[in-house]
Amino acid sequence: MTRAATAEKLALARLGTSVRERLAADPSVYRFPTVEAEIFAVGNFLTAEECTHLMAMIDRVATPSVLYEPQHNAKYRTSYSGDVDPEDFFVRMIDRRICDLLGIDPAWGESAQGQRYMPGQEFQGHFDWFNPTASYWPFERGRGGQRSFTAMAYLNDVEEGGLTEFVKLRTSVTPQAGALLIWNNMRPDGSPNEQLLHAAQPVGKGVKYVVTKWFRTRPWG
Repeated sequence: MTRAATAEKLALARLGTSVRERLAADPSVYRFPTVEAEIFAVGNFLTAEECTHLMAMIDRVATPSVLYEPQHNAKYRTSYSGDVDPEDFFVRMIDRRICDLLGIDPAWGESAQGQRYMPGQEFQGHFDWFNPTASYWPFERGRGGQRSFTAMAYLNDVEEGGLTEFVKLRTSVTPQAGALLIWNNMRPDGSPNEQLLHAAQPVGKGVKYVVTKWFRTRPWG
């Protein structure tokens, strides 16, 4: 392992410890009962009015979702997505609340991305962390490095389907309007956690809206 890779791994481990301890001290945070990954949830993180506002913002920016590695089949990711305006006052307020909850510097967060799933649409099993052997890695390393934490808010209840499935952990989460799901993409030692393969199961009826914020190892951009 190179000196830079070792330093990043140690930085990820330190960040994981900091966030873990902060969330453990917050009575509003629930930790999933698994030792293989660090997954947390907060109910009613967003109000109904905030969810409605965010869904309208997503509708204005949503375009067919893209992939870091385009060799996957056409059905791999079929949702619509788009970054909500990071300079919008409302978005900045939501961003700040997420950053305050985790205790992560806002500068380390990517722009929040909204996703919309219509009936039949899905995102098959994937990781949020970056593969250091992939062709895109030098670019991502230069603009903030590895992804550390994921924070994903559900904006509506889904009539049927649309669960978030952690495939290897055999755990699924049902969308619940206003709930925030959080997970550490790394192991406690700062290495990528391969147990966190996850998928957005196909929506059966209705529409599914979520907004996701990813955090890096250092300032993003």
